[in-house]
Amino acid sequence: MNMQIVKSDVLLFITALIWGFAFVAQRVGMDYVGPFTFNGVRFALGALFLLPLIAFRSRSASGRAASRANRRKIVLGGLLAGFVLFAGASLQQVGLVYTTAGNAGFITGLYVVIVPILSVFLGQRTDTGTWVGAVLAVAGLYLLCATGGVTVSAGDILVLAGAFFWAGHVLVIGWLSPKMDSFGLAFCQYVACAALSLVVGVFTEIITLDALVRGAAPILYGGVMSVGIAYTLQVVGQKHAPGSHAAILMSLEAVFAAVGGWLLLGERLTSRQYLGCSLMLTGMLVSQLWQVCFMGKAAEECDDSGEKGFTASNRG
Repeated sequence: MNMQIVKSDVLLFITALIWGFAFVAQRVGMDYVGPFTFNGVRFALGALFLLPLIAFRSRSASGRAASRANRRKIVLGGLLAGFVLFAGASLQQVGLVYTTAGNAGFITGLYVVIVPILSVFLGQRTDTGTWVGAVLAVAGLYLLCATGGVTVSAGDILVLAGAFFWAGHVLVIGWLSPKMDSFGLAFCQYVACAALSLVVGVFTEIITLDALVRGAAPILYGGVMSVGIAYTLQVVGQKHAPGSHAAILMSLEAVFAAVGGWLLLGERLTSRQYLGCSLMLTGMLVSQLWQVCFMGKAAEECDDSGEKGFTASNRG
């Protein structure tokens, strides 16, 4: 047994656990502050958490030289990624006002199916598994969200729209990250997302110190745990975890969101919704694991493709 892979898998499992329960924190946080204020503060906290890591990495002379040479590129890339992150996070956070943490977790998880579909429009090839996964995910989405006839809640629609931006964010980060320092890029995008969120919050919400203090627990979880710690664990864990492992473990985020909603918020699912969740999770896994399970491709080849898909994901 390769203990390095085991350790990496454990880190990715913890990452999915933190991100899943973050949906609960995001929902509870809005009992005290508005969605844009919540996002603004939590992404600012996430950026602050990364500062010591960035300072440590830039201590060497070569690190300082590289930082000076790429500073403009990192800032511009961070602004682009931060804008897409802002759009996805905002739609998700506003959607959580009108839907459950469990629903939001599973719907957001659809980004793993949406990414390869969007890649088709960028001229990249996709396999049959992506389309099979998409069909299963859409069927599951209907069973999860439809409350009667074809009626779907406004919150579910907003979170689904956010999933497309999360997918776009994966593609943007996948394009930018090979060109620059990943921690510097993460820091800049978090700062950009925090600034945009707080600007909108100032004009649309009432922000008070008392509300921030009373909502400190969910805000700190969303900022320090979800954005700061989970992102770092993901980066470290995926250095050695096979892509197929990452696909399975990261998809558990949706399951933990449903478990968190059940344990902490008293949310319940009907039998129909359980079936929908099962179909959606199956679709997510099929889209990521089709090659290794059905196409007979080498594990290394599938691992490379799987790792690219999830390394780019700063879902926190």
